[in-house]
Amino acid sequence: MARGPRVKSESGIYHVIWKGANRQELFHDEEDSVVFFNFIAKYKVRAELKVFAWCFMSNHVHLLLKEGNEDLAVTLKRLGVSYVLYYNRKYDTTGHLFQDRYRSRAVEDVGYLLRVIRYIHQNPVKAGLINRVDDWKWSSCQDYYDFKNGLRKLVDRDFVYELFSDQPTVAKEKFKEFNELAPSNQDDSFLDEGVKKRLTDDEARIEIKNVLGLVEIAQVKGLPRLQRDEALRKIKKIKGVTQRQASRIVGVSVNLIYKA
Repeated sequence: MARGPRVKSESGIYHVIWKGANRQELFHDEEDSVVFFNFIAKYKVRAELKVFAWCFMSNHVHLLLKEGNEDLAVTLKRLGVSYVLYYNRKYDTTGHLFQDRYRSRAVEDVGYLLRVIRYIHQNPVKAGLINRVDDWKWSSCQDYYDFKNGLRKLVDRDFVYELFSDQPTVAKEKFKEFNELAPSNQDDSFLDEGVKKRLTDDEARIEIKNVLGLVEIAQVKGLPRLQRDEALRKIKKIKGVTQRQASRIVGVSVNLIYKA
């Protein structure tokens, strides 16, 4: 039975699962994993992808990506072809390595995004390969936790951290708490209480105008320091507006907002 067309994500974010053909292994040694990781890093830059989570298992891969400057299917084809060429040269083989068609699911809201990240990081635990999510080298978990494992930073974790808190230390702790919830304790009401609903830039701009009163957004950066800091403190209290977002809209550095 033929599969239907892929569901197009309005957010541009997809959970991608790539499996080896006939369940064959994709990575036989550490070099294979490093090469695949480097190809992702290469096409992330070239296609301007966002990477929110990843995990390499022996015969399948999980990726949580936001489409860049080209259709995601095109980017994934480039990635797949590059790795297959490497694999066939190294192991002197031919034929299909990946299943003909990867699986992908659109990710449209913050709650689902975070649950997918947790699911991806807990995959090796559920497979019985490790006891703790941060014991698995070949996932983005160690990147989120600042482990020094020799791999370059790949994930766009600031976006995820800011869903928990504007303060990096607090955000990291809240993320770890959520990320390590055991399956039996995964009460998603945590998302409603602990995760901020992010406003779009247009929505944020309206809220900022409301708290500034007679002061125009463009005037904030030129105010005397005390007045400017007072205005920035008001902006920081707006629910759903991150400091990075406020920095972009108001035209001052994130550091100034943080210190206000």
